[in-house]
Amino acid sequence: MGTIEVAADSPFGLDNLPYGVFSPAGGAPRVGVRLGDTVVDLATLLPTDAEVFAVPALNPFMAQGPARWREIRRRVTDLLAGGVPAAACHRIDAVAGHLPFEVADYVDFYASEHHASNVGRLFRPGAPPLPAAWKHLPIAYHGRAGTVVVSGTGIVRPRGQRAHPDEDMPVFGPSLRLDIEAELGFVVGVGSPLGSPITVDEFDDHVFGAVLVNDWSARDLQSWEHVPLGPHQGKSFATSISPWVVPMAALRAARVPLPRQIPEPLPYLRPGAPGGELWGLDVDVAVEWNGEMVSRPPYREMYWSPAQMLAHLTVNGASTRTGDLFASGTVSGPRADQRGAFLELTWGGAEPVRVGGERRAFLLDGDRVTITGTAPGSGGGRVGFGAVTGTVLPAPS
Repeated sequence: MGTIEVAADSPFGLDNLPYGVFSPAGGAPRVGVRLGDTVVDLATLLPTDAEVFAVPALNPFMAQGPARWREIRRRVTDLLAGGVPAAACHRIDAVAGHLPFEVADYVDFYASEHHASNVGRLFRPGAPPLPAAWKHLPIAYHGRAGTVVVSGTGIVRPRGQRAHPDEDMPVFGPSLRLDIEAELGFVVGVGSPLGSPITVDEFDDHVFGAVLVNDWSARDLQSWEHVPLGPHQGKSFATSISPWVVPMAALRAARVPLPRQIPEPLPYLRPGAPGGELWGLDVDVAVEWNGEMVSRPPYREMYWSPAQMLAHLTVNGASTRTGDLFASGTVSGPRADQRGAFLELTWGGAEPVRVGGERRAFLLDGDRVTITGTAPGSGGGRVGFGAVTGTVLPAPS
């Protein structure tokens, strides 16, 4: 038995304990929690619960529901505060990380007013920046669950149709305007049956945790295809997520009031329980391009709350399943250095940023993007998500 040493400023302290799936050298993938720079094998730490932890995905555990999540978190916290069997402990640099859960469905929202307004000005100059429905409902598109990948997975440059704004005929080839979107994603633990909406008050009964998301975007493919049905080929080729799922319990101290919503949302997007309130999250996001910090988007600026996103997703009777992922859309703030997509950051390429001594607008082969994020923790420090990183690979020949 031993004690795990954790640096005082570590974003992976006892108030965090994010879940992930890892494999030790020569071992099979299994569920663990991260404490400092140590990954703790939960099947070894909690042998009576090995049936849900000695498996390659969090789904069996997440499906057990919030009472079980609370019980396991209490037990793990108590055990890790004391002595831990050496056989349960692995150095973070000695294990391989995997996609932490089987993604059942993937929906991506458009919840930042700053981002939506900037994109509106870029794509529809002279028209109102926000679509008519934007302040009445959280707009979203349905993505592809099969192309959600874990941090570190190479991103192959997509090919498709693209056209110059002044041309009527498209050409086929690799995207020339490959972009990123820095987002926060939420993982459903307990699903809901077809025809049974989830209210904003029921968020904590269904959502297990949060991850960082990079929703890679081919802007030239997107701009050609998006009217009238929205994103498809420009988005469906890859979405990266961080390897650690931060439990929503670890983010309680990060809850903050939403910006004022005008007009007042319809009743299904408002709390119904006495004393209920809508909340955002005080998460500081950071975007690095080839190792250089280029943007610091603040999630606290988001217009629509995670609970409102889930309520709108299901209000028409759509079901949810364990492993569903819904993401916030690009996180952007009011300042130019708080824009979470390069489309915004470089204003459509017209205002390039300096990266590695060069003026850059969109991604080149070999470029590496890393997104990180931290939030206030209950112990007075910071809670970290772990990085989501991807390197652009050449398009197939």
